[in-house]
Amino acid sequence: MEQNIKRIDATFSVSGQLAPSDLQALPALGFRSVVCNRPDHEGGPEQPEHGAMQQAAEALGLNFAYLPVQTTGATAEQAQQLRELLAELPKPVLAFCRTGNRSSKLYEAATQGTREVRQFDVVVVGGGSAGLSVTASLLKRDASLRIAVIEPNTEHYYQPAWTLVGGGAYDVRDTVRPTGEVMPKGAQWVKASLCAFAPQRKVVLLSDGTELGYQQLIVCPGLQLAWEKIEGLEETLGKHGVTSNYRHDLAPYTWELVRSLRGGKALFTQPGMPIKCAGAPQKAMYLSCDYWRKQGVLASVSVEFNLAGAALFGVPTFVPPLMKYVEAYKAQLAFQSNLVKVDGPNKTAWFDVTGADGQVTRVEKRFDMLHVVPPQQAPDVIRRSELADKAGWFETDPATLQHPRYPEIFAAGDVCGTTNAKTAAAARKQVVVVADNLIALRHGRALPKRYDGYGSCPLTVEKGKVILAEFGYGGKLLPTFPMDPTVPRQSAWFLKATLLPWFYWQGMLKGREWFTDCKPD
Repeated sequence: MEQNIKRIDATFSVSGQLAPSDLQALPALGFRSVVCNRPDHEGGPEQPEHGAMQQAAEALGLNFAYLPVQTTGATAEQAQQLRELLAELPKPVLAFCRTGNRSSKLYEAATQGTREVRQFDVVVVGGGSAGLSVTASLLKRDASLRIAVIEPNTEHYYQPAWTLVGGGAYDVRDTVRPTGEVMPKGAQWVKASLCAFAPQRKVVLLSDGTELGYQQLIVCPGLQLAWEKIEGLEETLGKHGVTSNYRHDLAPYTWELVRSLRGGKALFTQPGMPIKCAGAPQKAMYLSCDYWRKQGVLASVSVEFNLAGAALFGVPTFVPPLMKYVEAYKAQLAFQSNLVKVDGPNKTAWFDVTGADGQVTRVEKRFDMLHVVPPQQAPDVIRRSELADKAGWFETDPATLQHPRYPEIFAAGDVCGTTNAKTAAAARKQVVVVADNLIALRHGRALPKRYDGYGSCPLTVEKGKVILAEFGYGGKLLPTFPMDPTVPRQSAWFLKATLLPWFYWQGMLKGREWFTDCKPD
């Protein structure tokens, strides 16, 4: 229930359609009032009438109001009615409709003119790799720009090294720095969360109740790890042999498990696409197997890689060299096998396996070590906004990275609804495209840059060797160096483990744009 609620500010939140049973959780979440904005009989028979909702709410001590809004949008009279309700109802208030969008827009209309609005030339949503890099690149082009970076977290992470941490090849302490230290000089850090977009007014709404106005907006909040979609997982992460390199605090536990395992069953998982760094799930397996082989215990460890998809890697060119390592490590591949449930104390996992006939079977598997990669999705604030595409990702032109309906809005990084690999290397090239195109837009010129879908996945097939997979849209190979990219190389390991982390902190986050030219067809 809680994950379906979107907080607009300290006093008002929205959600999609609620059932009477959903209301039971609201008092514990602090809500005191409920507003129904969905007209009765709009949906099918599963939609409860507002009378039933009111009865259930009042039985729980919640105040209830019915203010139906049609799908065509709220009227000025309805905005005034909500203003009056907000003056009367005990707070916090939760409003709902079919998806939450009508409730959000009604609240925007009702509170317009009552919020503090701070104006900037450019607002950047997200202080991750893409957000800080595009900010630095913009300030290099025009140091006079007034740029706000919305980022609630006080720590900034170099996530590509977490796989190395899980393989015992990198110190986790070197993957984190205070956000204040890496914030580009000249930008204003707004330490708050984004609650909603109001693109018609060119403002964004923040968790502290303020609004930021912009001339241009860059959306790069990354993606959301949906741990909760795997039953029982959240309760057992970091114990009972269950780990993941997709979290800073868990990557060291991966290495602890790898070092201590002398035999038994090791399961590695990969959910359905898209995910952050599609090669990372199998990289965890390769580094673990390499360690067990060098310790002489690999023969005692039964290794299995469960993939929700039907292919080992999305670019066919790299499958044969990867299969050589799968075979050398004697790892079993279980295709179309999706992790759905975990019981850590009993060391049991369940997978939904799709057969050749399309039938899905629930399969139980025991484990001694389980490395989990969670399902991934766009952040809630994106998925529930009008800026999202049908899959919930930020809708953007795949070449210009500009929103098709709001030309003053761009995106970069994992949130983009484009078909490129979601990697830091992709963001490195995207931010240059966005920076050049945004500056051109500000000066009334045609957008000069096109993104070719470049992404890079350094596949750590053993400690000391990497297959450097670089490719763009459609799986087109885009190697940076004139060498066979399918060959595992020590030089690529040096690039992955030493040069790229240094370049990230000292180059990319400081607006240095080496090797960033895109080459569209």
